Amino acid sequence: MPAPEVSAEALAARLSAIGLTTRVEEHARHTSIEAEVPESLPAETWREVLEVAAAADRFGLLATSLGGRTLWAAVNKEVPATGDVRGPGHQR
Repeated sequence: MPAPEVSAEALAARLSAIGLTTRVEEHARHTSIEAEVPESLPAETWREVLEVAAAADRFGLLATSLGGRTLWAAVNKEVPATGDVRGPGHQR
């Protein structure tokens, strides 16, 4: 498994290769990647974008009432301890 910094940079590079402009930001627990998604993105390109985003630890799409769309993805900096992998609803 590649280091989180390598994974985040690889995701940003792949999104840039598709034609999206990306922003990468470092946070305490994760690295975020954001890209503005144009309205005219073809369906085949959407498939590529979703394939890239699926490689992140989490991702989503923020759509505003003004028509803007921002794809976001996050790559965790630390692997959770074994007891923490079940998510917030299932903590001991």
